[in-house]
Amino acid sequence: MPGPDSSPAFEIPALQRAIAAFAKARVLIIGDAMLDEYLTGDAERISPEAPVPVVTVESERHLVGGAGNVARNIAALGGSPVLVGIRGDDAPGDDMERCLEQEGVFFSLLPVKNRPTTTKTRVLARRQQVVRIDREDTSPLHSAWTQKLLALAAKELPESGALVISDYGKGLISTELMQGLQNLLRSTGKKIPVLVDPKPCNFSLYTGVSLLTPNAKETSESVNMPTRTSQEIVRAGREIIARLGCEQLVTTLGGQGMAVFESAGQVRHIPTVAQQVFDVTGAGDTVISTLALGLATGQSLLVSCLLANHAAGIVVGQIGAATASVKTLAEAVDMLPLPSIDDWSSLG
Repeated sequence: MPGPDSSPAFEIPALQRAIAAFAKARVLIIGDAMLDEYLTGDAERISPEAPVPVVTVESERHLVGGAGNVARNIAALGGSPVLVGIRGDDAPGDDMERCLEQEGVFFSLLPVKNRPTTTKTRVLARRQQVVRIDREDTSPLHSAWTQKLLALAAKELPESGALVISDYGKGLISTELMQGLQNLLRSTGKKIPVLVDPKPCNFSLYTGVSLLTPNAKETSESVNMPTRTSQEIVRAGREIIARLGCEQLVTTLGGQGMAVFESAGQVRHIPTVAQQVFDVTGAGDTVISTLALGLATGQSLLVSCLLANHAAGIVVGQIGAATASVKTLAEAVDMLPLPSIDDWSSLG
């Protein structure tokens, strides 16, 4: 098909208006919130105890990860995120809440005793990651806590323009939670788009959602099909839509951009606009955050994907779980040429 500039919706002024409209969007995020801890220093010697470097820590930094990073991205893009989830009754949980407050995120995190706040500690020396240490409990959340989460969601959902399910496989997303959310969605009497950042282990739970945003690996693992070529990506994506009955699908392809399934029969490819790639950490969170803001404000999936593509191009050019801001996204739309959209509908 022709490039995106062939439609008024893809012209720069229209895209800039779409970005400005993000400020009107309220997005509810439910999922696995976690704390990302970065210990940075230098390594000038090898330990006498084992053949490993000794890192002298010079600085410590905390960021919210997982569902918290989705909320952080939405706030940075001018939207109003509401994060519902759990935390441990511990110091890392306090640190996570402080980070959320600093990022301007409204949140309701239930402190669960005897369950640690999911924490990923990364040790870096001279900008190179030496080791990552994970502290977590991924066992299924007890039903009593799931019901408490649903009660919180019931208060927030009617005023939200979109719902994001951020599944990092840490035990919060379950059949009970998803069924409860479907009941709440029906009770609102509104069409609220439901976007899911999926984990293959929970694939069967996402039946009937509005939009899935797996990467190529998750797409492959979800249906046990290869995704090495464009034809294979289209076949696997269509199989996901057929099995789950979801309305739409966006498969992120890293440096190759994204495959956009507006329906099983209409598939587009948007190439990446990233100028340089330093770190893909959190890029998927940026994509689903931008898509949620776009859909919550009435944009089409394709326009939302164009903006998400630009936002992802910004964050992969930075170290760590970065975010795109309203300003940087608007500048990227102004400065970079709009990518040419290919029609993949006949593939597969």
